[in-house]
Amino acid sequence: MTPDDDVVEVVGSVGALDAVVALLRDYLHRTGALRAVALVDRAPGEGPAVVDCGRLAPVEVDLGDRRVYLPHAVELDVPTPELPPLRQLPPFEVDAQAGELSGPIGGLAHVVDGVRALAAALGGRNVALAQFETSDPDAPLTVTARAEPGEPLVVALGEEEFELDEAWPAPRNGG
Repeated sequence: MTPDDDVVEVVGSVGALDAVVALLRDYLHRTGALRAVALVDRAPGEGPAVVDCGRLAPVEVDLGDRRVYLPHAVELDVPTPELPPLRQLPPFEVDAQAGELSGPIGGLAHVVDGVRALAAALGGRNVALAQFETSDPDAPLTVTARAEPGEPLVVALGEEEFELDEAWPAPRNGG
């Protein structure tokens, strides 16, 4: 271990990724998620970047060859892509071993639709992940979606993963 391994690099901007930071923060604040993460494809020759925005935590940006942090409340002068109406839901009741989840009617569909919208706002071949509080601190609800149409969604309760096809949930009345 070198002395530099303990150095934390705090920055006020991550350039082109500032819009991703602003989008994840907006999503996090509107949904009450524990964290929102984006895997962002970058220019040819550069590996993907991982932007991790946790509740009440600095935003961590892993650029592959270096990791930087932005203060959660840093002002970023970038437009934020539009997201659909999102709301905070109470924690879902879960039994991770049985793969059971219960909450408000339409709650899981709302969360899934929101993560799909987040992935779509990221665009390209990017991936969005959001993690939500449940009744079991060891089994948060995690939803992962790709921006590319036709890709399945992955829902996890703790370590248990479930794949949902693109058509889930079935269209609701009026849509």
